[in-house]
Amino acid sequence: MKLALMCQNPGLYSHLRLIEAARARGHEIDVVNHVKCYINIASHRPSIFYQGKELSNYDAVIPRIGASVTFYGTAVLRQFEMMGVYPLNESVAISRSRDKLRSLQLLAKKGVGLPVTVFAHKTSDPDELLELVGGAPVVIKLLEGTQGIGVVLGETTRAAVSIIQAFGGVDKDILVQEFIKEANGEDIRCLVVGGKVVAAMKRAGKEGEFRSNLHRGGSAEEIKITPAERETALAAAKAMGLNVCGVDMLRSNHGPVVMEVNSSPGLEGVEKATGVDVAGAVIEFLEKHAVRGKTKTRGKG
Repeated sequence: MKLALMCQNPGLYSHLRLIEAARARGHEIDVVNHVKCYINIASHRPSIFYQGKELSNYDAVIPRIGASVTFYGTAVLRQFEMMGVYPLNESVAISRSRDKLRSLQLLAKKGVGLPVTVFAHKTSDPDELLELVGGAPVVIKLLEGTQGIGVVLGETTRAAVSIIQAFGGVDKDILVQEFIKEANGEDIRCLVVGGKVVAAMKRAGKEGEFRSNLHRGGSAEEIKITPAERETALAAAKAMGLNVCGVDMLRSNHGPVVMEVNSSPGLEGVEKATGVDVAGAVIEFLEKHAVRGKTKTRGKG
């Protein structure tokens, strides 16, 4: 197969592993920096130009689009889809998962376990928000935050009210969620590839940190998940329409609850913690499923 890897930094661990896994299995793979692509829109023949050349004859594309360039990255991916190139994850599914509010609404509609969550823009009554989620402590999130940035714990009612008012003062949309105390600052990330959980790790925040992101100094170890957790991860991936994703969840007293579904999950933490060749599983999935034109939306979503 001839593959295109859409990414801005080919030197990242995840991208190096995908390139290595593809070449080890005899495939050709090119790195395409999507923010430097040009797309010919007003044409009867959809096309993409990169580094002075027209991109053509790809069997599949692996999108690794950074959160800050989601709009442009998914536009380029849609163009690949219109050209008949098979996407590992479709543009519509990526856009869905990147919109925190929309993703939670879709998960709720499918009956996937979630923490009690309230969405707000500006509010003159923060106490009402807190009452809806069961009172402090609560987790307050900016909709556009990533890797734990823009996520704040309001430990007391006074602190939570101050945070909500501060975000309202800068005209930001926020999510207010119940704080799952029993999780003890730990979460589970399941790597889903083609409707299967291929690897799972438990992440723990550093001392005094309620966020478990590895980017924020957290640690990771392999974990054996329960049947309910496996079912929840697969249901979340299906609700988003993602072939490959990382599903982050917490163990609560009322079962697993999903915090986020990541369409471009990092591979370093999970591969090193579990020893599983996740990159190889991704390429194997493409070998079995990549067929030109076999895209649900064909760039129309």
